Amino acid sequence: MTDPVDLTARLVRCPSVTPAEGGAITLLEDLLTANGFVCNRVERGGISNLYARWGEAGNGRIFGFNGHTDVVPVGNEADWNDPPFSATQRDGRMYGRGTTDMKSGVAAFAAAAIDFVAGSPPDGSIVLAITGDEEGDAEHGTVALLDWMAERGERMDVCLVGEPTCPTAMGEMIKIGRRGSLNCRITATGVQGHSAYPHRANNPLTALVKLLHRLEATPLDNGTSHFDPSTLAITSIDTGNTATNVIPASASAMLNIRFNDRHNGAGLVNWLAEQAAAVEVDTGVRFSLDSRISGESFLTPPGALSTLVADAVEAETGRRPELSTSGGTSDARFIKDHCPVVECGLVGQSMHAVDENVEIAQIHQLKAIYTRILRAYFA
Repeated sequence: MTDPVDLTARLVRCPSVTPAEGGAITLLEDLLTANGFVCNRVERGGISNLYARWGEAGNGRIFGFNGHTDVVPVGNEADWNDPPFSATQRDGRMYGRGTTDMKSGVAAFAAAAIDFVAGSPPDGSIVLAITGDEEGDAEHGTVALLDWMAERGERMDVCLVGEPTCPTAMGEMIKIGRRGSLNCRITATGVQGHSAYPHRANNPLTALVKLLHRLEATPLDNGTSHFDPSTLAITSIDTGNTATNVIPASASAMLNIRFNDRHNGAGLVNWLAEQAAAVEVDTGVRFSLDSRISGESFLTPPGALSTLVADAVEAETGRRPELSTSGGTSDARFIKDHCPVVECGLVGQSMHAVDENVEIAQIHQLKAIYTRILRAYFA
C-alpha cells in the first residue's frame, strides 16, 4: 500500500516555492511511472507541470484529479519552530510549508490512484494533472496542462481538485463553485500645489477618496442562490508624498472585488470606469484604471458529481458536507471550462501561515475518501 503520509513528507522536503519545481514534480513523475502511469512533463514559461494517466486514452470513462506542488514563500524562517521544509512530525501533526496547501492533498490522491488501479483496475482511465504554478500567476500551470491536453485529444470527464475545503473539521465542506476575482489599480491625476493655497491646485487625493467612498458604499448585489453577496475591498492607497505642505500631483489606490454569478469581470470593469467618469466630472481630476480579472465566477450545479463526492465524505467522516462556493480562487476556475469540477480536501486553517501543519490522521482519511470516490465512480 502507498503511504500518503510518507509521500506528503517527501513532497514537503522539496523546496518548491513558486516558480521553483524543487524536485516535487520529478518525485511524483518517478513514483507514478513506476506504478504504471504514463507521465508527460509539460513545461511552459519556466514552470514544470505533470500529466499522468493510467489506462488507454479514449477507453471508457476518465476520472481526473488536479492539484499543485508549488507553495508560497515561508516568510521569516526564524519565526518557524521547525525548518519549514523539514516535514517534522510530532504530537500527531506534520509541520512544514505545503503540508496543508496542498502537498498532502496531492499525496492522498496519488496514493489512492496508485493503490486503486493496482487492486482493481477500472474500466476506464485515471488522470492526475499536477501543476507547479497555482500560487503564482497561474498562467503556465493548469492552463498549460489543459492547452496541452486539447492539442493531443486528452480529456477528463470529471475532475476533483484536492484543495483544502474544510473550515474547522474534516467533512464539513466541499466546493462546487468559486467567486470571481478582479483587481484594479486606480490612478488619480490632478494639479500639484502648495497646501497653503489649495485653490491653486486640484487635489487628486480628495477626488480619489470620493471615488473610493462611492465604490464601497454601493452594494454590488444581495447574493444569489448559491453565492454570498459580492464584496469590494480597498487594499492600498498611496501618494509617495513625503512633504506635508505639498498637494501631490497624483495618487493611486488598489482594490479587489470578489463577485458572484450575478456579474462577470468585463461588466465590473465597465462599472468601475463609469463610477470614475462621474467623479471626474465633479472634480476635474483624471482617473486611469488598470484592471486584471484573475477568474470568473462559476458553479458546478449540484448533481451526480457532487453527490458522489459528498457520499464518500459522509461515509468516511460521518458528516454530510455543505456544498459551498466560499473562499478565494483555485485552479477549478480553469477546469470548469473543460469538464464538471468539484473541490474536496483537508481542513485549511493553517495554509500560508507560519508553522503550517496538518493532522496526520486526516491525510489517511483523505486518501480513504478519494479511494471511495474512485470505487463509486467506476462501479
